[in-house]
Amino acid sequence: MLTQLTVSNYAIAERIELQFRQGMTALTGETGAGKSIVLDALGLALGDRADAGAVRHGAKRADITATFDISRVPEARAWLERHELDDDNDCILRRVISRDGRSRAYINGQPCPLTHLRALGGLLMDIHSQHQHQSLLRKDTHRKLLDEFAGAQALAGEVHAAWKSWQQARQRLEQRRQHADEAEARLQLLRYQVEELDRLALADDELGQLEQEQARLSQADTVRHRSHLAAELCVGEETSAADLVRQALQQLEQLPVEIPALADTLQMLTEARIQIAEAGDNLRRFVDDYDADPARLADVEERLSAIYQLARKHRVAPEALPALHRQLAEELAELDAGEGSLEQLEAELDRHRQAFETLANRLSEARQQAAADLDQRIGEELARLGMPLVQFVTHLARHDDEPAPNGWEDIEFLVSANPGQPARALAKVASGGELSRISLAIQVVVAQTSTTPTLVFDEVDVGIGGGTAEVVGRLLRTLGSHGQVICVTHLPQVAAQSHQHLFVSKFTEQDTTYSRIEALDDQGRISEVARMLGGVDVTEQTLAHAREMFSRGQATHH
Repeated sequence: MLTQLTVSNYAIAERIELQFRQGMTALTGETGAGKSIVLDALGLALGDRADAGAVRHGAKRADITATFDISRVPEARAWLERHELDDDNDCILRRVISRDGRSRAYINGQPCPLTHLRALGGLLMDIHSQHQHQSLLRKDTHRKLLDEFAGAQALAGEVHAAWKSWQQARQRLEQRRQHADEAEARLQLLRYQVEELDRLALADDELGQLEQEQARLSQADTVRHRSHLAAELCVGEETSAADLVRQALQQLEQLPVEIPALADTLQMLTEARIQIAEAGDNLRRFVDDYDADPARLADVEERLSAIYQLARKHRVAPEALPALHRQLAEELAELDAGEGSLEQLEAELDRHRQAFETLANRLSEARQQAAADLDQRIGEELARLGMPLVQFVTHLARHDDEPAPNGWEDIEFLVSANPGQPARALAKVASGGELSRISLAIQVVVAQTSTTPTLVFDEVDVGIGGGTAEVVGRLLRTLGSHGQVICVTHLPQVAAQSHQHLFVSKFTEQDTTYSRIEALDDQGRISEVARMLGGVDVTEQTLAHAREMFSRGQATHH
């Protein structure tokens, strides 16, 4: 539920901080005092479109923060966890609007798009306003309200998804029929290409190995020639490295005296003569055993030529051929297995149709059961609101021939204003005042089954007075006793029954207008109810009436 609202530099409000409690909160004040500021600010915190003109004159930006306790709102907690924005049981929505009209949105201190504010806000608060009277004239609103009342929103979503899958399957089948020749041509081409790659049978690491082998075999003569020369230089019959080292050793061994400083040198030359002789022998054996294998070279070059030629044909790098082979083979296997066949697509279409029909039938049954209950309960509320003769009918018009995304039926709210008259569309029957009361009855009944923790009513009691106004107050107080209700009202009978009362006023200081909102104590509430009853001049009789109304309202325990 909403626990706190902070508004800075918005409209004529310089700074407002409000604490909200569970139950019903009434918001009253004189015309033009700024009662709409609270609801408009809440709307912005929930993602409404921003207007640069809303920034208080002389300020750079407006700043609105709404804090909610979501300990009992599992849907909101789950949403925050999915988006990694969760922060225990608190949820803080913030909106900052600049003078140039740009705005920024935050959830629990993290920047976010407005779509996130709207999605999350829809789980936290539902605002019922006079503008919703107009939405009640639309059939899509009727369907949405009935599905909510039936607790079938999730099922309605499944029906919509099943219908979409059904239509997509139908589209795939039609496209397959239209392009049957193209599909067959593709199948024949794939078979030829895969057979060609099958014959090549190139392994993933084979190309590199072949290229290395080809480089080695193609240089065989050079390798043998240079290896032979190296052997002759080491141990050949003519002057060789081994012979030169031997001569150097002889010179040092024939020195007339022993020179200790040359002992290491003698050792190194001795070892060098041995290693040179071994190296020369190794080179001679290598030359004798080395096989150039021209036949193998021809095979390798022929294999490489086939690989390069097929790569050019498919316009890919030679090393990409194995991957291409797998890709084409998989596509061919799918087509050969019937993935794209008309028979399979027809069977798939039938499965999706049956899935839609099963879900749509369940939804229809839920709607029919809920419609009867909804009609009865709205009729009871209309009677309490002074319209006992009005008959409310939720009409379900089934259209089996062409199923729609929302199920088998069109849904429309109808009313019969007088006994014996046929039920007709709201727009054709209800006057402005009647529509206001019908709207309130619908909203009250639907709100009782709503999972939204905070319900806001913006002057839905317009056009209502007398004893009916007290009934409206009792209805709203009953809703508040099960959660949290905030209502902007001009009716003292409604305000007197609230659990909390906020009073909006405005004042002028140094040629600047300010809006102020304060929570009233019991005495303040009585005075405000008296003002609402009697206008500017409040008499003792009016105060007495206000005290009686307040006492009666607070004693209501429905």
